[in-house]
Amino acid sequence: MQMTSDLSFSDTSECVLVTGASGFIGSLLVKALVKNRQRVIVLTRHPEKAALQFDKNVSCIANMNGLSTEQQIDVVVNLAGARILGWRWTAARKEVLRQSRIDTTKNVIAWIARATHKPRLFLSASAIGYYGIQAKGDAGLLKEDSAPQAIFMSQLCQEWEAAAQAATQYGVKVICMRFGLVLGKGGALPMMLLPIRMGVGGRLGDGQQWLSWIHVEDLLRGIAHLWQSNATDAIETYNFTAPQTVTQEVFSQTAARVLHRPSIFPTPAILMQLLLGEQADLLLEGQRVTPAGLQASGFEFVYPDLQSALENLTQANKNNPE
Repeated sequence: MQMTSDLSFSDTSECVLVTGASGFIGSLLVKALVKNRQRVIVLTRHPEKAALQFDKNVSCIANMNGLSTEQQIDVVVNLAGARILGWRWTAARKEVLRQSRIDTTKNVIAWIARATHKPRLFLSASAIGYYGIQAKGDAGLLKEDSAPQAIFMSQLCQEWEAAAQAATQYGVKVICMRFGLVLGKGGALPMMLLPIRMGVGGRLGDGQQWLSWIHVEDLLRGIAHLWQSNATDAIETYNFTAPQTVTQEVFSQTAARVLHRPSIFPTPAILMQLLLGEQADLLLEGQRVTPAGLQASGFEFVYPDLQSALENLTQANKNNPE
């Protein structure tokens, strides 16, 4: 997938630590950082594999003990976390989801506490799951100050953000980025489009659940935008979602129109609940989230509407089949 323009994170070369760099978003971010002549250190469980993935343009460490306390890190981008969709949320799986996010974040903060030179900025991923679920038919917009809920996904995000915010005690500015569904060549979109491409796609459940999404290019541009922000608050939170929210049914219809396929085969809610258990709420329930903070900060979306985003990504797949 080609970006519409080269991303500029900083006018000078800074040293950035990236966690979760081998994932869909992280790998694109690292490549953009290297292209912008930033000096990148990757925290990964598989440093040899990561070195090959990024053509040895980055330094790779297996844990924070591999980083000297004298090393100057200017910016941390914390994306680490096991994928949410997939395995059923058993007690053991929930613990994996927690540890991969919260323990990794705490380990980075512990290194910051020991470091001679403190980072100036800590950009930490979170998710709009923070807000819990929104009743169907509720057209209210969820902003950054909307309340969380007492359900697993919300509590996980709350704990994740709290772990990151601990960096402020060392004079580090913390920005929490609540990601919506990220649309790109990787991630969830290819699997979401597969049944539609095969002509057997349709709405999930009744299709009335809200879906808040963002094109991956706008997500990376949003990170670059906040990297250069001059805001002075010690803790800031931003929703990373496009201005246009849609229902899941509208998403399926729009994707079908872009791909020139039908969208007439619904997937019953009961089937998804049987297959996924509690996790089905991620697909059958939703949130109508607005990027109020990003827009107030002057950020402009390249892909503010779903049709333009899907047209770009499906065309990118045609031009870039690998």
